[in-house]
Amino acid sequence: MLLFRSEEHVRHWSGYKPDTEEGIVRLPDMVKIFSGRFFKKRLEPDYFSHMSEYMIEMVKALGKMGSFWQIPRKR
Repeated sequence: MLLFRSEEHVRHWSGYKPDTEEGIVRLPDMVKIFSGRFFKKRLEPDYFSHMSEYMIEMVKALGKMGSFWQIPRKR
C-alpha cells in the first residue's frame, strides 16, 4: 500500500499505470474499508463463511463498480 498526498501525486509517480486508476482509493474511503465488518470480524469463528458477504458490503460502501472491484464468485 502506498499513500500519496493527492491523486495528482499518484499520477506523477514513476510506477503509475493509467489502467489501474479505478483502484485509487482516497483516505476517507480507506477508513470505510478498515472500519467495516470485513476487517472487524476477522477473529470470529464463522468469519470465512461470511467473508464474501463482508466483501460485498465493503465494495458497496465504497461505491466502486469497475472490474478492479469485482468480487470473485464462489465455485
